[in-house]
Amino acid sequence: MSDYPFFPLFVDLSQKNVLVVGAGRIACRRILTLVQFTGQLTVTAPAALPEIVELARQGRFTLQLKEYEEADIEGSDLVCAATNDGELNRKIGAACRDRGIPVNVASDRMLSDFYFPGVARRGPVVAGVTASGRDHAAAKRATELVREALEKL
Repeated sequence: MSDYPFFPLFVDLSQKNVLVVGAGRIACRRILTLVQFTGQLTVTAPAALPEIVELARQGRFTLQLKEYEEADIEGSDLVCAATNDGELNRKIGAACRDRGIPVNVASDRMLSDFYFPGVARRGPVVAGVTASGRDHAAAKRATELVREALEKL
């Protein structure tokens, strides 16, 4: 890991194909964040939490209830490997890197091309917070403080 902190980079995902592999607790947090920023989200998993199924039923994203296959990443602009299987997440990460697709591997930050920031949003104002993978508790606290500050706008 670098001695430098991570550079904050805001990306327009509105027309990007985003894939989340997994539909458990960690994937759910990623999905709830991503659905605010893209209408082209696909979630692939053999089973999903009820809240994920409900959001898909509402048309917020496409849910594919099936086992992951490497072909699932084709056409993706961004991928999140967030299954409860670390080896599968690593395989997804490797397949994405082979194709030049930015990937977040939830189970191993060293295999990730990007981190998921804490997101605070009020209307068009969006703030992202990270501790560069070093202190999740501090990033979570800072995100809550930023959310509180945005409520005052």
